[in-house]
Amino acid sequence: MGWSLRGEYVENCNCDLFCPCLLGPRDPLRALPMATPTAGHCDLPAVFHVEAGIFDGVPLDGLTVALAIHIPGRMADGDWRVAPYLPADASDAQRHALSAIFLGRAGGPMARVAAMVGEWYPPRVAPITYRAADHRRFVEIPGVLSLEVEGVTGADGVTEIWIRNVKHLACRTMASAVGRRGAYQDHGRSWNHAGKNAHYGPFDWAA
Repeated sequence: MGWSLRGEYVENCNCDLFCPCLLGPRDPLRALPMATPTAGHCDLPAVFHVEAGIFDGVPLDGLTVALAIHIPGRMADGDWRVAPYLPADASDAQRHALSAIFLGRAGGPMARVAAMVGEWYPPRVAPITYRAADHRRFVEIPGVLSLEVEGVTGADGVTEIWIRNVKHLACRTMASAVGRRGAYQDHGRSWNHAGKNAHYGPFDWAA
């Protein structure tokens, strides 16, 4: 049962710019961040927009998945809480495939993440809107998530600051960004990360 996904990843955590988890020290065995988040814990939406994908013959092009993640301390210490959101415009077969991938049951990067999760909330099916425009990325889940991030412009005054060769659950190359809107409310949790650290970048997975 082979699969592959290619697309764009977006996140907006509650760390101040710049997030210490991305470039700080790593657990030598699992390569997970050992730095303490700037607020002592980490809350973030992790959004995956699939540009091209296939799972056991099921096409996944154009679909978007979101994970709302709460990490009570350092990432490497585990006990993560994760709430998955699956796209309402997907078929049952597509949602089954996305669940297998993003809950870590089908191998790949999310299998390593799943080992750190203490609790999975039941996946919810919802309309998920993703849009990219220049240096901005927009994600909406009605009544749950309203996200807008903007890339931080570099020395040329035109293009984003790109961070390359990073160890991250999704990407190896990421744009530094800042949250312009970052409101989330569900499962008894509520946050707004406007003005906080954000990233976006390409992901390319297979298993």
